[in-house]
Amino acid sequence: MRLIKPMPLADPGEPDSRSAMRYLLWLLRVQAPHLLLAGVFGTAWMGCIGALPGAIGYGIDLGVSAKDTSAVLLWSGIIVALAITMGVMAVIRHRLAVYNFLNGAYRTVQVTTRHTTRVGAALPRRIATGEVVSVGSTDPAAIGMALDVIGRTIGSIVTFVAVAVVLLNISPMLGTVILIGLPLQGLVVGPLLKPLQNREHAYREEQGKLTSRANDIVTGLRVLRGIGGEELFAERYRQKSQEVKRFGFRVAAAGALMKGLQVLLPGSLLVAVTWIGAHLTASGRISAGELVAVFGYTAFLMMPMSVFLETARKYTAAHAAARRVVALLNVEPAVSDAPDAITVDSIARLHDPRSGLQPEPGLLTAVACTDTAEGVRIVDRIARYVDSDATADEQRLDGIRLDDIRRLVMVCDNDAYFFAGRLRDQLDPHGSGADDRLQPAVHTAVAHDAVDGLGGFDGYLDAEARNISGGQRQRLRLVRALLAAPENLYLIEPTSAVDAHTEALIAQRLREHRKGRTTVVLTTSPLMLEQADQVLFVDDGKAQDGGSHRELMTTNTDYRALISRDSEAVDAEEVPA
Repeated sequence: MRLIKPMPLADPGEPDSRSAMRYLLWLLRVQAPHLLLAGVFGTAWMGCIGALPGAIGYGIDLGVSAKDTSAVLLWSGIIVALAITMGVMAVIRHRLAVYNFLNGAYRTVQVTTRHTTRVGAALPRRIATGEVVSVGSTDPAAIGMALDVIGRTIGSIVTFVAVAVVLLNISPMLGTVILIGLPLQGLVVGPLLKPLQNREHAYREEQGKLTSRANDIVTGLRVLRGIGGEELFAERYRQKSQEVKRFGFRVAAAGALMKGLQVLLPGSLLVAVTWIGAHLTASGRISAGELVAVFGYTAFLMMPMSVFLETARKYTAAHAAARRVVALLNVEPAVSDAPDAITVDSIARLHDPRSGLQPEPGLLTAVACTDTAEGVRIVDRIARYVDSDATADEQRLDGIRLDDIRRLVMVCDNDAYFFAGRLRDQLDPHGSGADDRLQPAVHTAVAHDAVDGLGGFDGYLDAEARNISGGQRQRLRLVRALLAAPENLYLIEPTSAVDAHTEALIAQRLREHRKGRTTVVLTTSPLMLEQADQVLFVDDGKAQDGGSHRELMTTNTDYRALISRDSEAVDAEEVPA
């Protein structure tokens, strides 16, 4: 019988993200069958352990004390059978516990990853980098550990009740002492859980801030070195690290106190029960075998009590982790589908009424902006990265399914991410990745040197393409965009990191490669503008003029000033010092 299913799950489900507690309850609900199965085997396992003191007691009274060899052999066989059953149940219970741990952790990773892809660029504006790192690394493990303990928790509850009944039958006095003493321990430990939970929350928040600072330092390391700020930021990181360490010590101190009480309180109860039991045996009110059984039962009850405290501790940590997960899940995407959104198979003409930008279908259009940031905002609207009144074939974009827009309109900028892996897989993730498919795009982007530098298409590309230069990285981004072959392709400064000769080749080849499909390039490079079928001049967020590059250089003084300024800047950079 197969007790576990393969992971990751095909469908992790839709989580209840209204609160941390509701999220944990959702996990308990969707994993209920396996959690209950773990509880069954956990009960069987702990039941075997709990039955051992009784079997030993009966063996002493009916076999040893009565000098009955057959009874000794019988109860010895029962003890051996219990031990073997206990071992088998322990293996199955542990297997299910590991599955429940992995299921909870993987499910959390899947739902957060899925939501992250839905949210897109809105995520870093709402959640700090360190928080996202924690949600993707330590928090799923904390949540999984809370599900890992469920099988033992269920077994502890059932066996605790069963052993309590047995103890009351052996000696009402001892049973009463034990049944009162154990809950009292919970009353002592209970008030400590809230401070521990608060310290867990505070520690995780500080840890997230430290991770964010480390990410900022690594990202800007080259700049920091350039301005001599490396040591300053390193010192600030050390100071923040010491603060996090102090928070960690506070959490550890509370956890150590909990673990100490976990041993001290049950141990004190065991001493008291042993002392009372010895007096009862001396007075003849219970037999020697019953005393041994009572001692064994009391020692056994330390196990469920320990599990109860462990459960409380793990759920405290899980609640802190779930709060961060829920915070991420509650980040809303910048755009989403309207209930009545329609499906389209093609988009010919895109129009942004706010700027007046309306590239001609099937042509290579260059957009020259006096403010590049304003040009990016126009592209965000026309590609529906933000909601606006932009249209596609006279239909408002917010009335079209987002999946269709993403399929038909692609934006390629210089922040597009590369994952680590084989180069051909990174360039053509949704295609065949065959050489004859890749070569034309590589030729157009003049990226042969980047491919050769990695050892060919089967070479390894580091995360963020760190093992190639900035210019090579930019050209490989262009290769990937060309291979996607969208109907409408928007390129933002695609040649800003390449030399003039390479840029001229890219400009010439891009027009031919994308012939018959709409391509829009945000640029002020004369080499790219010269090759465009149409040039649109944008100033102060509005499309002011249009025509060929040479026409605009002749008729529009503002356009000529913009392009001439950039040309002079490029020439100045090329003059040797």
